[in-house]
Amino acid sequence: MDDFVCNKLREWGLSRLIQTFKDEEIDEVHFYNLEDEEIKELIPKVGPRKTFKRQFKLLKVLPSTSDANDTRNMDMNPREESSQCQSPSVKRKRPNCAAEESIMWEVHDIMKDVKKKIPNEEESELNDFLKNKISDLETRKRMLVGVFGKTGAGKSSLINAIVGETNLLPSGSICACTSVIFKVEANNDSKKYEAEIEFIKKEDWKEELWFNKNLLEDDDDDARDKMTALYRTDWKSKSVEELMDKKYFKEIPEFLSSDKKKLKCDSAKELSEKIVKYISASSEEDDGERQYWPLVECVTVRLPNKDLLKHVTLVDLPGNGDRNKGRANMWKKMVGSCSTVWIVADINRAASETEAWEILQNASSLMGNSGECQRIHFICTKSDDVGVQSGADVRGLVLKRNEVAKRQVNKEFKKEYKQCSEQFSFEVFTVSCKEFNENVHLQPDDTEIPRLRDVLQSLNNSHPEALNYVSGARGILSLIQGTRCRGVAESKMKACSDLEEKMQHGLKVLQKAIDEICRTFKRCLTEGVKESQDSCEGQMKSMLHPGKKGGAFHKTLKFAVMNNGAFIAKKGRKKNINTILSSKLTGCIDDEFRMTFPNEDKSGPFKGAIDSFSLDTEGMINTYKDVDLQLRFLKTEEDKLKTKLKEIIREDKKKIYSSLTETIEENMQKCYTDAANFTGKGSLENMRRTIDEHVHDKKDTMFKMAKDNMLKQLNELKGKILETLEETLMESIERSLWTDDCSFPDVSVELDRVETFYNQLEANQIQTELSNRFSSLSMTNNDNILQE
Repeated sequence: MDDFVCNKLREWGLSRLIQTFKDEEIDEVHFYNLEDEEIKELIPKVGPRKTFKRQFKLLKVLPSTSDANDTRNMDMNPREESSQCQSPSVKRKRPNCAAEESIMWEVHDIMKDVKKKIPNEEESELNDFLKNKISDLETRKRMLVGVFGKTGAGKSSLINAIVGETNLLPSGSICACTSVIFKVEANNDSKKYEAEIEFIKKEDWKEELWFNKNLLEDDDDDARDKMTALYRTDWKSKSVEELMDKKYFKEIPEFLSSDKKKLKCDSAKELSEKIVKYISASSEEDDGERQYWPLVECVTVRLPNKDLLKHVTLVDLPGNGDRNKGRANMWKKMVGSCSTVWIVADINRAASETEAWEILQNASSLMGNSGECQRIHFICTKSDDVGVQSGADVRGLVLKRNEVAKRQVNKEFKKEYKQCSEQFSFEVFTVSCKEFNENVHLQPDDTEIPRLRDVLQSLNNSHPEALNYVSGARGILSLIQGTRCRGVAESKMKACSDLEEKMQHGLKVLQKAIDEICRTFKRCLTEGVKESQDSCEGQMKSMLHPGKKGGAFHKTLKFAVMNNGAFIAKKGRKKNINTILSSKLTGCIDDEFRMTFPNEDKSGPFKGAIDSFSLDTEGMINTYKDVDLQLRFLKTEEDKLKTKLKEIIREDKKKIYSSLTETIEENMQKCYTDAANFTGKGSLENMRRTIDEHVHDKKDTMFKMAKDNMLKQLNELKGKILETLEETLMESIERSLWTDDCSFPDVSVELDRVETFYNQLEANQIQTELSNRFSSLSMTNNDNILQE
């Protein structure tokens, strides 16, 4: 046995196995080629064998610097890594993905053991503090990719191809008119195919039944489809109370008890067959089987072995929300939470597809200032459909048409959506799911499915879970080890005083920066109030007298006043009285808001001010060497805190922007209630008069109230940021510098190992970022060539 094997066994704490490996004459080459059965024979005891296999797996996927080019390490398939939904280009870009996974689990096990070693003393605030910090490492966040597109555009085939499951969704199974939100993500906890079905509230369904029974328009096919799917012909003759009878919900008792329905299957095909009645607006009526999609708010499908979806969720979204309040609110929340949006359209009509562009128009405000979207991808499907005979140069025809389609769509976007082009990056993809599966005429890369998978992989890469976890663990271990070392009290006192002084200075600078932001918004909103007061009555005149026949508009307005001012006009166009009234206010702040709260993670005055805040712990280490471990912990805590604050800003800015329209809606609520009470002859004019008079009476106060409410929320955000910074950092400073406890375990070995892992992951992260920048630059240059 050579020194390599001996050293590895000692490093892993398995010195007692050295003689066994020596007896079997295992050298370095044999060591790397050990099979599972051989390991089991060499190490019969479960505990040591698990330790060996974990370290052995990590060794083979994460070679040391000296043997980084050793190809013998490239065959490992760690932690059951799936290749089902990974394109070759993704694998080339992420050679360290498996290693990072293994590192994270290795550090997870280390921290689990350390947590057990922390003394369970009663009334020990430091013990509780450390255990909570270890528990807080387990945070996960998913990036949402919203998928929009009309029925027949190819969304189901696209999702199947992306996730590598041809049997997951039957073609056309997700119909735009169903209003069901459909999510696809990885099952990180089980090898089963699972579905979780969330229903709307039964009270909301009862209210919707009343609407449909009393205000159903002759051309409202969507409402008729819903009623027929669940009740067949019963809905025409039964009352609302009768239609709420439990006999109609025997298969879904979860709906009546407000629970989620959960399904588990062994295959995608089996799961698909079980969920189809909850997501599909089937036109088949002769089988008599009830469909339950009208009652469903959201279906979440979780697929095993899908590393591509580890931190990403695909969300298939109905194009225009829904009349049901619960579904409409969830739709708004989902759209506002998407970091990337895919607009799917048939390539034959992509540039002129009215519905696809209307979807973009309707959702743009929710994606922008009310959301966090950074990228819009327009996906032209069925790119292989060129209608030529066999023997022709199909590939050449397809590629040529794809270039033309990309130019046309880019031109349409720049011409009609200037504001969107300033706020979001825009890219066009031409996709053929059929050719991707069959490879008859096109090469895999020609189908651009691999490019879309690269997009998802880049979102996974932008979530450095392993690095964040290991960095946090490194800080906690530093604090534990530093607490064991009794430092000089005077030095600790000076360090603490220095840190508090730096913190207070930083807080003052931060407060000053945020105050200036608030003053800017106050000026913009004051102008918006004046414009709103001058224009609101004219806006209502155009809104309430659209030139539509009285009978038809009567039902439209009746529905609007019963639905808090919102309704869906013909052809799916959304209108909202409150949005129209608040349009001047939002218009006056849109540009400033976009610059102050950009959806990019690393820019904007708020985020810039937070990044500038620093305790300068790294600079203090040379001055206070005897508390260097504690200072390292504080640096980790500061970084984590900044990330948390940016998440708070991202979520709060959505509420702040939406507050303008919501305040108007609250002020308009009384007139909606009053107008809804009118019935019979003259009720249309009575509704119009009620709204007109209310707007006239309220215009001097409600727009000012909207302004004040928004400024109040901005100040509350400022307070939350400053308070969170001060309280969290003060607690961390006190716990790290005012506590000595030799009873804590010696974690120097664990700290050294985690430090090594951290350095490796940090290097990987830098390499990945450089690779992504280069790849992004190359794709941008290619698209510019196409556009020219």
